Amino acid sequence: MLMQDSTVPELHEAVAPVPWLRRWWRRQTPGRQDRFAMLAPLAAVLLFLAAIISAFGYLRLEEMDREQEAVRRDVEYAQQRLRLRLLERQEQLMRIARDISNKDIDPEEFVGRAETMVIQYPELQALAWIDERRRIKAAYAGPSVPGQQQRRAGEVLRPGETEATYSLVRDLQQPVYSQPPLVGDSAPLLQLHVPLAEQARFGGVILAEYSVDSLMRYGVPAEVSARYAVSLLDAKGRLLAGQTLPTRGTASRLLSWGAPQANEFEVPVSPVGNGLVLRAQAYRTSLGVVGSGLFWLVGTLSAMTAWMLIGNWRHTRRRMQAQQALIAETNFRRAMENSMLTGMRALDMQGRITYVNPAFCQMTGWSEGELVGRTAPFPYWPEADRDQLMARLEDELNGRTTPGGFQVRVKRKDGTLFDARMYVSPLVDPKGHQTGWMTSMTDITEPNRIREQLSASYERFTTVLEALDASVSVAPLGSEELLFANKLYRLWFGLHTGGHLQMVAQAGVPDHPRSDEQLDEVDSFVGLPTGQLTSAQSENAEIFVPELGKWLEVRSRYLNWVDGRLAQMVIATDITPRRHAEEQAAAQAERAQAASRLITMGEMASSVAHELNQPLTAINNYCNGLVSRIRSNQINQDDLLLALDKTARQAQRAGQIIQRIRSFVRRSEPNRALSDVATMVAEAVELAEIELRRRNVRLSHYVAARLPKLMVDPILIEQVLVNLLKNAAESIEHARRPTAHRSVELRAVPRQVDGQPVVEFSVQDSGAGLAPEVMERLYEAFFSTKVEGMGIGLNLCRSIVESHQGRMQAENIYNGAEVAGCRFSFWIPVSGAISSAASKDAGVVA
Repeated sequence: MLMQDSTVPELHEAVAPVPWLRRWWRRQTPGRQDRFAMLAPLAAVLLFLAAIISAFGYLRLEEMDREQEAVRRDVEYAQQRLRLRLLERQEQLMRIARDISNKDIDPEEFVGRAETMVIQYPELQALAWIDERRRIKAAYAGPSVPGQQQRRAGEVLRPGETEATYSLVRDLQQPVYSQPPLVGDSAPLLQLHVPLAEQARFGGVILAEYSVDSLMRYGVPAEVSARYAVSLLDAKGRLLAGQTLPTRGTASRLLSWGAPQANEFEVPVSPVGNGLVLRAQAYRTSLGVVGSGLFWLVGTLSAMTAWMLIGNWRHTRRRMQAQQALIAETNFRRAMENSMLTGMRALDMQGRITYVNPAFCQMTGWSEGELVGRTAPFPYWPEADRDQLMARLEDELNGRTTPGGFQVRVKRKDGTLFDARMYVSPLVDPKGHQTGWMTSMTDITEPNRIREQLSASYERFTTVLEALDASVSVAPLGSEELLFANKLYRLWFGLHTGGHLQMVAQAGVPDHPRSDEQLDEVDSFVGLPTGQLTSAQSENAEIFVPELGKWLEVRSRYLNWVDGRLAQMVIATDITPRRHAEEQAAAQAERAQAASRLITMGEMASSVAHELNQPLTAINNYCNGLVSRIRSNQINQDDLLLALDKTARQAQRAGQIIQRIRSFVRRSEPNRALSDVATMVAEAVELAEIELRRRNVRLSHYVAARLPKLMVDPILIEQVLVNLLKNAAESIEHARRPTAHRSVELRAVPRQVDGQPVVEFSVQDSGAGLAPEVMERLYEAFFSTKVEGMGIGLNLCRSIVESHQGRMQAENIYNGAEVAGCRFSFWIPVSGAISSAASKDAGVVA
């Protein structure tokens, strides 16, 4: 710490609280009367605003009460009008009902009177005469009623249609109103059931249907509809007719100042007892209290008065704060001096100590009284370093100071030593004259210890990296500088970044070309969010380096270098022996697969010979017959051509059998291609069917429709299917099943495994199943339950399936507690097989 301040020696004098300063502070501090005088006008203005707001609020509440009373009065008036209109129609219908009960009206006269009422009263839509058996005797509907809603004479009410209301009218013998449920987009209706009496017994009802929309339009007075948004609701609050006001926005609610969402009133419509409700919502006609111009004028004047008073109060408060600044700053300087961890020492021009702070005394263990006024040699100097420290003091007094400071040893009062770093700067008074030297001292014992530990740790770390059997290199992104390289990297690539960049490029990590701005000594990635890069997992790749003739496994990841730059670390391990071993293992597996196919065909040789014998025998018979008939001149041209055509087909059949066997047993490189599942199953069935017929086993197969094509080697998949079919036939023969139970089923169906689409192949036989000890060692190499078996068939099958990213499993089939057969299944993923083939092709190219 370099200090150019001359106020340290005079700090005690500046900080000391003198009496004249306290007296001045008391004179400058306002009394309680001044505070009250400033706050009283502000309180008066606030009370005035409160009174104005209360008055406006009271007026607004009175206005809201009057509006609510007007709404209630108008709604009750509209209710009476609706009630009167309904009662008039009810009386007319009851008179018609009495005429019907007295047999003064027949169905034709009823239709005429109904037509007159519907035309005269627009709210009526339809009238119907229904007898006690719920049969419609006569009905009339207005022209506005849809055809599907009209009732016709002779029809019977459908079950559930007005059934509850019809029964209620029959029990009560009184008119009953009801609301039928809405069907589709039909308009809401109101139904009135008027009972009919025939000689003191129930004789049916007169059903009148009102249009709710027309009822409201002609029943509600026009003056009420003009002032309010009138609507008819059902018992659940659903809108049947009319209109409602939309929800008010935030601005509207603010201007209406506490008004409800809508000034509304609702009342049930009498005599209807089914929940029909009449509601009216008043249109908003006033802006409310807040929208009044007088309110805003009074509010603005009050706000301006309060603002001026608050400005005066803030000015006085700032003056009081300025008066308190002197004592606050001196107290702060004193507190900073006492809490500083850096030791401060002041010397005069002769080298005498004039000032030490508490931190300096705490470091050395000597008190301020024991140090102030002392000259060299100082008591905190070690005896062994006194000559060196005396020479440094002479340099300080003569102005030969080190800008970066110097390190010394300091002795405490108890005799212990610690390392410290000292910085010296001139001490200048306010007039610009140098009065001495200021020294700051910092304890660096702990930093020195940490630095030594870091140095030792770095040596151990370097030793470990140099002894690794892997190449380790670190280089910043977008630069050709090599930040670190261990011994093996230097042995392979030297001290250049070419090897690092080459491995990065071959591993698939994009290179960053250098731009013009990267020619400067500035990190072009400074400021970028590198947290996600450095926390990401390392990337692995296997590459071949022609210059070294080696296969390397390259792992790379990003890290923040010690100077903050984003760098990339590459670790390369020599895997050439492992790659050679993998290639040899793949060649051995390929030879084993070819050998397995040869063994399979060898086991099926007798069946193949029998299969070939049939077309060859047919050819021989056809040829002998032709020769005999030609010699005796007993054949015409058509018979000759027919016989030759049959002979050719038998020869073609024999050739197809031989060609299929050759393609199955030939040794070739794995050739993965998009293969059709049905074709592979058909080829395998034709190869295995020879063996199954020889063993008198019935084969059935099923291939699901529209199966996707698989990226597989079809010969290898056919080899797995043939092996499983042959094993199934042998299991059935060893179990000595009767002819009716000697069957094998092959299926190929789509499935989902862990959310991934696959194609499952399964072979199910009716043999004796697998014993538990055999199930445990089923896929073990060279393990076989057959005397002549080599024990490599199922092991190779599982290897082939797993090489296509699939899985194979076996399970016994039970009929109760008895084993009824065995089921081998394996699946090939639709996307997994394709990605596996793609990765294998990429590895071959690499």
